[in-house]
Parts: sequence; C-alpha cells; structure tokens
Amino acid sequence: MTEITVANISEYTGRELGVSDWLTVDQAMIDKFADCSGDRQWIHVDVERAKRESPYRGPIAHGYLSLSFVAPLSMLVGAIPRGAAAAFNYGLDKVRFLAPVKAGARVRLRVAIVGVERKQDGQLIIRSSNTLEIEGTDKPALIAESLALIVPEK
Repeated sequence: MTEITVANISEYTGRELGVSDWLTVDQAMIDKFADCSGDRQWIHVDVERAKRESPYRGPIAHGYLSLSFVAPLSMLVGAIPRGAAAAFNYGLDKVRFLAPVKAGARVRLRVAIVGVERKQDGQLIIRSSNTLEIEGTDKPALIAESLALIVPEK
C-alpha cells in the first residue's frame, strides 16, 4: 500500500483508510471518565443499580467517552499523513450516538477520508468519516465527521 503523505492525501478522498484494533471499554475506564468529567449518572457508575434498572441490564459508557476514542484510534489507523509537523482537532460536524457501549464491550474505529481542503502555508483540513463499531453488534456506537488541521513540516 502506498504511504499516505501530505502531498498525496487528496488521492484518498472517498476511500477507507482502515480499521483500528479492538479496544475494551471496561468499568474502570468508565469510572475514570466519570471522575474527570463530573458526569456520575448512575447508568454509568452504579453497577448494581444499572443491572437492576437499566434497559441495558448493566452500566454503559458515556457517549462523550465513546466519542473521545475517535482521535486516538484514527491516528492508529494512519489518518495523520507522513510529512505533518502537527495535527490538531479542528472540530466535528455530524455526530450521532446510535447504540450504547456496555461496560466490558470492545469497540474499533473505521475511518474514511471525505475531503481535503488545502489552506495557506500548505496547511490542510482533512474531513474524515468515523464509525465506532461495537464487537458482535450490527449497529455502531456512533458516527462522526471529524476535521483535523494538518500543519506540514517546513
């Protein structure tokens, strides 16, 4: 496979870059996110109550925890082209949370390039389509269109 670079990234528009390895979203990760974010709703952190009262019969990950996997997993797939001095989160356009990620589930990210916009000084904005899949289910956890600002090496 040809290496993706700052010079040839536009050639990948409309193509899938790849799929990440599986990541286990365990209760400890969910609890840490709750501590950091302050979102300690029982459906995320009270395991016994979630088993009794949740329609999912157990705790689920926060939607924003699931969304936070997009950036690091897309980097593992190779979304930052060779020749980039830096890459910055430039924002999100469409985000939809489609299915809950249950504690203990495994997720992976499927990434495709939607578009590339060339800016001043050789900078790029890469628009990517991201699908966070849940192992063993047909419905993804989320879909998100992300934007990354790429600053090329000098």
